[in-house]
Amino acid sequence: MPQREMDRGRTHSSKDVTRHLDQQRLERIARCVDAPSAEVTHHVTDLDRSWDIERTLEANAATISLVSVALATTHSRRWLILAAVVPAFLLQHAVQGWCPPIAVFRRWGSRTRHEIDAERTAIKALRGDFVDMASDTGDATASAQRALDAAGKR
Repeated sequence: MPQREMDRGRTHSSKDVTRHLDQQRLERIARCVDAPSAEVTHHVTDLDRSWDIERTLEANAATISLVSVALATTHSRRWLILAAVVPAFLLQHAVQGWCPPIAVFRRWGSRTRHEIDAERTAIKALRGDFVDMASDTGDATASAQRALDAAGKR
């Protein structure tokens, strides 16, 4: 799958923001190099719980929609305009991979799922999770199972 399709959030972000997020990720990974094992495991657990930009967008859209409907029923029907704009942004994001809130969330440090997964995989590799994956038996199924087991380690 091409990078563009796999990580549209990066494609539609400014180069400066993406560079800044990449630098932060590199610094976090570098801190794990000599960190105690418990600290590295804690960082991997935090990454497992991290919200990516898609989840952030969806949660914010749902919150704004609910609040605007509540305000429309209690104050003014004009609030329904906001409830209509939010799904339009979600549709734009689904079709184009971008919508105006994405730029804001990226500037606030929200990362794509691919960025989070890449950081997690790099830290797991430093921790040694993938050391036992080499195929020395010639059994492709056993090698594949070791790879799946290593990918699932926490």
